Amino acid sequence: MIMEKIYRGEFDPDLIRVGSPAIDEARVGVIVERYRELLKDYPPARLETGGALPAELLRKMGESGFFGLTIDTVYGGLGFSLCEYLKVVEEIARLDIPVAFTFLAHLSIGIKAIQLFGNEGQKHYYLSRAASGEMIFAYALTEPRIGSDAQHIETTAVLSEDETHYVLNGRKTYITNANYAGAMTVFAQMHPEEPGFIGAFIVETGWEGVQVGKDMPKMGLTSSSTASIQFRNVPIPKENLIGTPGEGFKIAMTVLNYGRLGLGASSASLMRLSAREMLSRASSRIQFQVPISNFELIQEKIVRARVGEAVSSAMNNLAAVMLQERPLLSTPVETSHCKLFGTTRAWDAAYDALQTAGGAGYLKTLPYEKRMRDMRVTTVFEGTTEVHSIYPALWGLRLIARSLKEAGRSPLSLVADLLKLLVKGRKWPIFFENGIMQKALREAKKCAKGVRGLLLGATLVYGRKIAAGQTANREFLLRRITTLSLYTFGLLALLRETDILHKAGAIEAEDLRILQYFTAEAKQARKDNNRLFDSKKERVNSALFKEFSRLQTQGGAETDGETRSEAGDK
Repeated sequence: MIMEKIYRGEFDPDLIRVGSPAIDEARVGVIVERYRELLKDYPPARLETGGALPAELLRKMGESGFFGLTIDTVYGGLGFSLCEYLKVVEEIARLDIPVAFTFLAHLSIGIKAIQLFGNEGQKHYYLSRAASGEMIFAYALTEPRIGSDAQHIETTAVLSEDETHYVLNGRKTYITNANYAGAMTVFAQMHPEEPGFIGAFIVETGWEGVQVGKDMPKMGLTSSSTASIQFRNVPIPKENLIGTPGEGFKIAMTVLNYGRLGLGASSASLMRLSAREMLSRASSRIQFQVPISNFELIQEKIVRARVGEAVSSAMNNLAAVMLQERPLLSTPVETSHCKLFGTTRAWDAAYDALQTAGGAGYLKTLPYEKRMRDMRVTTVFEGTTEVHSIYPALWGLRLIARSLKEAGRSPLSLVADLLKLLVKGRKWPIFFENGIMQKALREAKKCAKGVRGLLLGATLVYGRKIAAGQTANREFLLRRITTLSLYTFGLLALLRETDILHKAGAIEAEDLRILQYFTAEAKQARKDNNRLFDSKKERVNSALFKEFSRLQTQGGAETDGETRSEAGDK
């Protein structure tokens, strides 16, 4: 795992020298064309007005093989590899996401636990039904009071007195595919007195005690199904436990790696689309007697989207290659970076595309407003932007804390490690003859050194509390560590892609310029974030929040009353 080694102060160049697995472009093209034809019969605008996918459309999706793309052929699926699947996601994202969202959620997270951890009986019974679309799957983890803190979910599954089945009670919310699903992967506490001892269960929606709520009205993705699900004394056969008792949290986190890559692939696709649309629009829109593509502020938007797409694709590709070779490999940091970078930059690109279109971009007759509504939720799915801005840093701190405990060392013993890092650093056994590539490698090394230094420094200054998740007043630091980590991974992933093109003799000037641009961006990010203690602005931010919160608490009721009175007078 690339980032784990970097957090430990190591680097294995072989991890970024892996080649790209073969993708059957022909069969990917067949699926994309089937989807294109489906949209002709069921126009997305009409489906959005209706607010749901017709049963007939779901049936045709099943007949076209969409629900079985990644399911092994032995269970009736098409057997697409992970990289082939992500290629499909990229292609169809440019056509329309909401219609595809049902089978993408089914594949990326709905059935993934069964594929990765299920036994042969579970696979044979459920995957064959999932592949045909007879049984669409959902993934039920989020709860009304629990979002990203999955270890503390409140839904329970307790073994019955006669030990023949589990009894499921609780509620899940914001569940994608809820009203389309015939089954779902549900996560529940198996010992309520022992938080984190979680089970993953296959639960059919038709079972007694399962109640699916009405679809929630949403900002975008309106034709997809999102609802709450109530479980009241639902009997679950023991054979429907996926994996072993207590393994549910690990299963949930492993599955989310794949969901994040799906979001990364769609984000890269939308950035590519936005860059092309901006260039086309800017080249034809005349202001002050010249195309607006002549203006640097417009060029900046186009370039940022193009670079974002290239980096996002490179990150997704590297993470996907790792998981395709070893499906259970722990890649939480890599996929977190893919999700954070891809979704935030795609949102920026969608905003810039509308801005470049000018007043026309605000009209419903152009695709920008729908695209922004549909993709906005990607910054919330699979962990919010805020969670992914601190999670890699927390993961790294826990890694160091665990290594200290195993070695019987105290945090103070890290002083020697930190001094050695600051004085000598570490050599990376890799070299590129191309000057731009070598400069990018040097910047990646500097970012990696910054990550390692901040992790050691944070452990020394704040001890094991910060590693244990006691992050109050430390999240600015965690975000700085994550930022350096993200740019390290982004540079290494982009270097891998550039090196592949270089060795194949297919490299273009644009490829090197993209690497050069992102290297400069990483350098600035390193300068802004490579510090252990908060900046003056960050400290003032915390103080200002306290004052604002205090004043609102003291005068909130009176202010609200005045506002209501004034409104009434008017």
